Amino acid sequence: MKSLCRIFYVLPFCILPTAAALCVSSHTISFAQVTDANNENFENADTKDREDAKAKSESTDDAKKVKSGGYEFTIDTEISCSEVRSQDRTGTCWCYAGTSFLESELMRRSEGTHDLSEMFAVKNIYRDKALNFVLRKGKAGFGQGALAHDYLNSVEKYGIVPEEVFSGKTIGETAHDHTEMEAMLKSMLEAVVKQKKLSPRWNEAINRVLDVYLGKAPELFQYRNASWTPEEFADSIEFDADDFISFSSYSHHPFYEPFVLEIPDNFSNGSFVNVPVDDLVQIIDSAIDSGFSVMWDGDVSERGFSANKGVAVLPADPKAKGLRGPVEQMEVTQELRQERFLSYSTTDDHLMHLVGRATDQMGNKYYLIKNSWGKIGPHKGYLYMSEAYVRLHTLAITLNRDCVDSRYDR
Repeated sequence: MKSLCRIFYVLPFCILPTAAALCVSSHTISFAQVTDANNENFENADTKDREDAKAKSESTDDAKKVKSGGYEFTIDTEISCSEVRSQDRTGTCWCYAGTSFLESELMRRSEGTHDLSEMFAVKNIYRDKALNFVLRKGKAGFGQGALAHDYLNSVEKYGIVPEEVFSGKTIGETAHDHTEMEAMLKSMLEAVVKQKKLSPRWNEAINRVLDVYLGKAPELFQYRNASWTPEEFADSIEFDADDFISFSSYSHHPFYEPFVLEIPDNFSNGSFVNVPVDDLVQIIDSAIDSGFSVMWDGDVSERGFSANKGVAVLPADPKAKGLRGPVEQMEVTQELRQERFLSYSTTDDHLMHLVGRATDQMGNKYYLIKNSWGKIGPHKGYLYMSEAYVRLHTLAITLNRDCVDSRYDR
């Protein structure tokens, strides 16, 4: 993801960077100041004491009414998920969305609540990206961003561990910050690819840097009165990356066929089934109706997106933001999606976890989104994204095959 999915600390008397200033080459815990696409400042909730993931109790009818600002939302469906967490000063939203998604899958299957380690997967993907960068002789991106399928592939390949045995913090940090580590890794890799012949030692050097900054990952650990390797723990939850499927919707490729989505963070050339946008929304709705959550990848750099206000909307009036209350939403066509993608207007910014559906007082449909910027805004880390916003600014979705109609999964 590009820089908008990264959260920046701000010291007293410093100037908060604008959204434009955050556009760096790659794409929170503590009390930090953050900014969204509207350059709105707000204080991040302190998340240094991570709670065990726990299922949400069923809401009463009264509890399903949510008011904030000029909005009144009625939640019709909400999928159980873990506590909101913060990615801190990292571009690893993809892993926070993926981990939340997997924890939700375990809840759905009545396999208990778990607080899984994001940084275990992050560390392994850094290693994969380093190898990719070297094998392509520097003709590839290297940074903190990745996509949903990279998280799933990491669990498949390397296994998974609980947060309590690997936090990715080594010197008493209360927050993640990969800025220095990324810069060091990238400078090392750029030096490596300039060599005419490589020794096998470069890979060991990269691994040692990762160990220094993130810690050594456990080969064997104790968890809930049992001993596990990361691979055994993944096997114990019957994890299979083939159980999941990704979709996108762009007309420069044939519909109902897989294609490689051309965005910078797709370093592993993952495939997405291409469907019309109406079908994309139908797939999301069908999943929610069946009790499944969805990993969402899309653009959050738009003026109608505000984590501070807890909404993401697409007003029909281009002069309106729609952040203070319901407004008429734009009608989104396949042609408009395509034009925005090809003109770089829709960009790959952020991954989040889609965990429900709601309506506002005007009857507009929204999706309940769990973010990874800490417990911020009126909904404590959640936001309501209008269907129109989803139609225009979704890059891709990933979900369990069990809730997908067979005509889409060939």
